[in-house]
Amino acid sequence: MSIIVQKYGGSSVADPEKIKKIAQLISNVKKEGHDVAVVVSAMGKTTDSLIELAKQVSSEPPKREMDMLLSTGERITMSLLCMALNNLGIDSVSLTGSQAGIITNDRHNDARVIEIRPFRVLDELEKGKVVVVGGFQGVSYRRDITTLGRGGSDTTAVALAAGLNAERCEIYSDVDGVYSADPSIIKDAKHLPEISYEQMQEMSEAGAKVLNAQAVQFAKEAQIAIYARSTFQQGRETIVRKFPSGLSKGVKAVVYENDISKIEYFNNDDEKSISLLRFLEQRQIPIKEFNYSKVENGNKISFLVSEKNIYNVEKIESELTAEFGNCLKIEHGFGTVSLIGDGINKDNTILLETLSILQKEKVKIHGVATTSFRISFLLEKALVKNTVLLYHNRWIEEKV
Repeated sequence: MSIIVQKYGGSSVADPEKIKKIAQLISNVKKEGHDVAVVVSAMGKTTDSLIELAKQVSSEPPKREMDMLLSTGERITMSLLCMALNNLGIDSVSLTGSQAGIITNDRHNDARVIEIRPFRVLDELEKGKVVVVGGFQGVSYRRDITTLGRGGSDTTAVALAAGLNAERCEIYSDVDGVYSADPSIIKDAKHLPEISYEQMQEMSEAGAKVLNAQAVQFAKEAQIAIYARSTFQQGRETIVRKFPSGLSKGVKAVVYENDISKIEYFNNDDEKSISLLRFLEQRQIPIKEFNYSKVENGNKISFLVSEKNIYNVEKIESELTAEFGNCLKIEHGFGTVSLIGDGINKDNTILLETLSILQKEKVKIHGVATTSFRISFLLEKALVKNTVLLYHNRWIEEKV
């Protein structure tokens, strides 16, 4: 019997009525003859509410205790969904991330899945049960509860699908797939019926909220197609899968991310540069767009930090300044706007024209980074929205 893994996001399980509707959808799939494993997020804005609750108790909550707190949100959803399934006559069982065999590294708040041991899940599926797993959470090799960062339920679902050798992984949310830009900013954003693993991963890394980047990486490694769908609207979907080389050319999407900080460090001691990186790693602060260069009288390193998963930004900044002194420069208030597509850096054409657009609009650029599938521009946060509009008009709408 084929196994289908489904994931339902927070908006899909926001209240008891929606949970009952989802139970009916799962029941229909089960009655078609499939084994079904379901991954759920916390209800609605539960995670945000728990974060605010923690802040009322402590301005600097320990990351380990935050994971213990935040993991409760998904547990509420999974137990309620099993109750709703039971009312429909569907035998089911709820499992936490640790019970489902989601093994992570020893980081908190943004742990990485390192192994899947789905023995309990397989046992329950063989008994004919629907297995409902709490997403966003796992257990470290030290047996601590960990969470996988924003969007981590996607990672749970795809990792589980890989571990179960599932037929497919279906990701359900309040949107019917992936678009060429955020529909809340671009009302005429283009729906993408399919997209490659590489492009989707770049979109996720650059700020798109539809799918988690680590989840896409798992899918690519296991060659599992992801079906991104709307929970309550049937019709369109986006399939994330392997594309033959060269099938999709040009700019496919424009994505953005806000709340970015830029850090620069000047020194004449390589060991001090390494110490800075160790400092951030010890505090589990992920960095991106790292650059190292030789300058007059020393070295310069620069990188970006996304503040979205850091609960005590002020404390970290104070410790950085105390440790590394006047050689350290921290700037806040940035955002990034990224062009995503296959082959967009085969020459400098797209980069040059995009730079010309910004120059014409008198938009100051604070940094540019490129990969095989992405060109990203670091801008002042206040300019991000208008820049998305400019880029989408030039590279998506004019191309149609």
